[in-house]
Order: sequence, then C-alpha cells, then structure tokens
Amino acid sequence: MTRLTALLAALAVFAPAAAAQYPTEPPPPGPLSPLRFPTFYDARLGNGLEMVVVENHDLPIVSISLTIPTGSVQDLPGLQGLAGMVAELMTKGTETRSAEEIAAAIEGVGGSLNAGAGQDFFTLSSTVLTDHVDLAFTLMSDVLLNATYPESELELARKRTLSALRLEKSDPNAIASRYFARAMYGEHPYGLRPTEETIQAITRESVVEFAREQLRPEGSLLVIAGDLTLDQARELANSYLGAWSGRVPARSYGTPPAPRVTEILLVHRPGSEQSNIVYGNLGLRPGADAYYAARVANKVLGGGTDARLFQILREEKGWTYGSYSRMSRPYDIGTFRATAEVRTTVTDSALTELLRQLRRIGTEPIPDDEMGNAQGYLTGVFPLTIQTPQQIAGQVSTQKRLGLGDDYLERYRERIAAVTSAQALDAASGIIRPDSAVIVVVGDGAAIYEQLAAIAPVRIIDVDGNPLTQDDLTPTVTAVAFDAAQLVPRRDSLQIVVQGNVFGGMVTEIEAEGDEVVYRSKTTIPMMGLNQETEVRMSAGTFALRSVDQIGQLQGQSAETHLTVEGGRITGHAQTPQPGGTMKEADIDTTFTEGMLSSEQLQVLIPALPLAEGESFTLSVLDSEDATIKPYTIKVEGVEEVTVPAGTFGVFRVSVMGGDEQFVFYISRETPRKIVKMEIVGQPVVFELVK
Repeated sequence: MTRLTALLAALAVFAPAAAAQYPTEPPPPGPLSPLRFPTFYDARLGNGLEMVVVENHDLPIVSISLTIPTGSVQDLPGLQGLAGMVAELMTKGTETRSAEEIAAAIEGVGGSLNAGAGQDFFTLSSTVLTDHVDLAFTLMSDVLLNATYPESELELARKRTLSALRLEKSDPNAIASRYFARAMYGEHPYGLRPTEETIQAITRESVVEFAREQLRPEGSLLVIAGDLTLDQARELANSYLGAWSGRVPARSYGTPPAPRVTEILLVHRPGSEQSNIVYGNLGLRPGADAYYAARVANKVLGGGTDARLFQILREEKGWTYGSYSRMSRPYDIGTFRATAEVRTTVTDSALTELLRQLRRIGTEPIPDDEMGNAQGYLTGVFPLTIQTPQQIAGQVSTQKRLGLGDDYLERYRERIAAVTSAQALDAASGIIRPDSAVIVVVGDGAAIYEQLAAIAPVRIIDVDGNPLTQDDLTPTVTAVAFDAAQLVPRRDSLQIVVQGNVFGGMVTEIEAEGDEVVYRSKTTIPMMGLNQETEVRMSAGTFALRSVDQIGQLQGQSAETHLTVEGGRITGHAQTPQPGGTMKEADIDTTFTEGMLSSEQLQVLIPALPLAEGESFTLSVLDSEDATIKPYTIKVEGVEEVTVPAGTFGVFRVSVMGGDEQFVFYISRETPRKIVKMEIVGQPVVFELVK
C-alpha cells in the first residue's frame, strides 16, 4: 500500500511536466505536396466524338465513360422521367443479346456496365480488367447502337418507378427535395420532376424516339482512363464507335424565376413527429470565379460535422441529428441549400437559428482558425478523389463537360488554399440571401403553421402538391357508416416478405359472437423474436369499439395493450418496446365519442369504408402507444391489379396517414372485400395474401 501511494505521488509530480512536452494546438499546415496526376491526351474521332485518354499503368484496369449532353432537361413535355427510362432499358436487351446474356458476359469477367441519366448528361460506363477491354467496348457499343428497349422491360421499369414515386410520398427528405426544386426553378427544366401521370404516359415509341434523336456522338465525350495507351484507345474507339453518327441537339433551359421576398412553403404531413427544413437560393454557374471562395465558406458553414450548423443546431442545441449546407453544380445555374431535420416542437426555433447563421456567414469575416480548417480539409481530401481509374475518368469528365478549363484539376488545391477571408465573405453574401430565399418545411402543419407564420409568409400544400388553407390543417372528421356486408366471418393468411424473402406470417379472423363482431390476428416473425396476438371486440352493426387486448413478445420484451370502452370513455394501459431495449408505457383515460376508432381497429375496418376512386376520409383514431387521439387520413389513391400468392385481384390502393408510420393497403374490389396486400411505406416489409 505504501509503495502504491508513493507511485501515485510520483505520477502526480511527473504528469504536469510530461504534459508540458506536448503542444496544445495542432501545428500549422505545411505547403501542399505536388499532386501526382497522370497526363491525359485529347483526340477527336471522325464522327465528332471527343475523346480523352488518361494513362495510368499502376493497375491492369480500364475505366470507360461516355457522356452525352442530354438528360432529363430534354424530356418531352408531359413525359418527365423519359431519359431515366431510356437509361434503365438500354442494357435490357439488344438485337443479338438478351438482358441476361449482357449481364452474364460483363459479370463473368468481374466487370461492370451501367447506364444512367441525370439532369444534364446521359452516361454509359464500364470498368474491366485490361484483358477484357474489347468485351467492354463490344457491350457498350451494342447497347448504345442496337438496344431494343423491350416492351416487357418497359412495363417492369414502369412498375418499379411508380412504386418509388409512391414511396417518395412517405419520405420527408424526398418530399422536401421535390418541392424545393419546383419552388426554386419553376418551369425551368431543373424544377420539373416525374409524376405518376408522366411515367404512365411513357411509351416504347417515345423511348425509342428519345434514344434515336438524343444519343449522338458529335458533342459527346468519351473518357478512357487506366492501363491503355492513346493509340490503343483510339483504335478501339474507332473500331466500335466510328460508325455512330449525328449531332446531339442543343439543350434549352430558359430562365428560373427572379428572386422574390422570402416565402415558406409548408408541405403538410399530418402526424409527422419531425420537420424537414430546406433553405435555398440560386447559386453559381459552373465556371464562376467565386466558386473556390464559396466552397470554403460553405465548408465553414455546413460542410461537415465540424461546421457551424452541425455544431450549433445539434451539439449545442440538441435540436437535430444533423444540419448541413451544400452547393449544387449542374450545367446551368446551381443552388445553395441548407438543411435540418428537427423535432416538431422546435421547428421555429431551429429555423430562426438557421437563418441567423446564414446571415452571419455573409456579414461577419470568418476567423483565421475556421478558414485554415476548411481549406486544410478541402485540399487534403481532394487527392482521395483521383486515386482510381474510375475516379479519374469521373473527374476529367466533370472538368470537360462543365467547361472548367484544362488546368482545373491541377490547380484546384492551389486555388482553394489561396482564398482569403474577405473573398469567402464576399462569395457567401453573393449566394446566401435570407431575405429572398425559398424555404420548404415538411411537417405537421397543424402543429407548426402559426410559429412559421411569425417568421415569414407561409403557403401550404399537401404531399401531392394540392393547395391547402389554414383551416384544412385541422380537417373535419368524416362521419362514415361502415358496410357490414364487407365484414363477413372468414379467416385469411398473409405472408410477411422482407426484401423478397419470406420472414413470417399473419393469420386474421373475423367472427360473430352474440351482439359483437370479434377480430383476431396472430403475427409471427421468428428472426425478430416477434409474436403478437390481438383481439378487438366491436358492437355488431355499428362496429363501435368495446375492447382491445393485445399481447406479444419482441426480442424478449413483453408488449401489452388492454383497452376498455364504457360510458363514453376509453381506459387502459399500453406498454410498447422501443429501439435500444427501452419500454414506452402509457396510461389511457380519455373521452371516446361516437365515430372514434382505436389504431387496432383500422386494419379490420378499412375494407368496410365506402371506398371509391378519389374518396378520402378523416377519422379520429386513438394511438394507444402514446395515448393521443389523432386525425388519420385514409385516401383511395387509385385502382389497379395486384398479384400475390393467392392470385391476381382488382384492388383499391388506399393510403393511411396520421400515425408514426404511413401504410398502403390494397383492398380487393369485390364484395366481401379483403386485404390483399399491405405495405409499411419507407420500410422493406410487405404483407401478401396467401389464402
């Protein structure tokens, strides 16, 4: 013990002296080391195709990137999504190869073949080992010149795209991005997005016409990077692409709307527990001199977890998981935007602080330490973006297609390092204009409208873009009479599918017992340790709730809900396992008037609503998990056919919004109706009728 005491005493004396040997501040950055960037050579084929060859013989890999100056900006009117459809179908079959044969050929040599369409450019690319570069050119030229765009593949692509568009409506980030683009750019091509209507309107003929008219060599750029010489590349390009002919049509952009007084576009998403904020201004064109200074200013403001927005809104205030800013750099004019996802209760506080930081970056000089950190990061990370042939091909393509100058890549770090605080301030004030900005907020309008209106004028729409008034934020509950003919005694089995694999099942049963209708369900997902049994008792005829009993296990934790309705009140208790192993408990004792439902009733009663295409219902629903009554919106989005293990059914597609999750029910149209399929929007979980 004496020895231990002596050692601790000695350590106490030694520690300050030892600590004094180490600096408390990081050393200043040293001079930039020379950037090792391979030489690249320009050439032009007889058909007008520009070619750039970047030799890099370190690894036996070749990356080929063909960039055509067309994209969604050239979508035909009413056919937004056309360019993307062309890209998706291009590799799905040619005159001599099926989609399966194309995939097998490139994957068999460990290579890749991809087509894609952005706003301004259409790309076709391949990466292979040097020994297989002939195969890469063979397949690229075949899909480019001989694609058949099969009707069957078009229909599959249409279904995937429509599913993705429906999924967007439940994703606050996707909703915010869509309406931000529209508000920022208006009728400019960058403001237009595919919709279900435009995707439905695309035909094979329009796909073929786009490919025939837009995919041309003159004006396009072929970048070949890796283990290949200029002569070898020229020979391959001439051999496989020399017969390709024509000029890419000129693009037309028009002019985005002029700056106007700041307005908040509130996208009402009932029941949302968070608000997604997007702030923006029109930014810079690709070759603007202020670009480098703006990059530095943006890095200081919101370019990472060490930037002001993240540090203040998350670390200091605790309002968000993250807040960032960025600049877009398309072929035409780009945008500056800042984003934050915050709890509903702090939406106005977060937006106010966000605006304060945006004004600050454009009015206060940036301190030397922040300037140094931002410039050090931007110059330090740049070499990591040109390490592989694929990266080099991408960087050279960007340099060429945006007209950034032949010395852009070589001098990028030098120009970033030369930015002064005054230049950064000037650039920030030029692209960040809080008094003439577009602000999109996606959230529960009923909870945040008045607070937002105190910050700036507010315009309200729903997630489909339909205009709303303030009164629409608190909709009148719909008085509905449920159709008893749809709720006959029966037993249904559904399988639970996750990313195409069956993980469990659900069995539901409806029975008549005296003056009650009883609904029972049992759900099992063994891999998640989920077992849940539910019993809901309702009055026969009116389907008024009498009781709910639900018990279950989730990964070893017990879940229970017990509710009783009597004398106009609903009482009981609910305990629900939460992520991380915690338990959420709620005591329930509240008024429960005629027409109200519990969340446990929804699944059984939705088929008994007076469903018709375009119909919408607002119901008061008790969410037993948090003991609150919320307005749920049930909307018939359309009619279609759905195939599940039990067969093919004509269905109503019904969306349900208002709770923590959004659901889509596919309800058979024939009486008695049944749930054919059910999706949890934003989750890879699907319930499908088996029998």
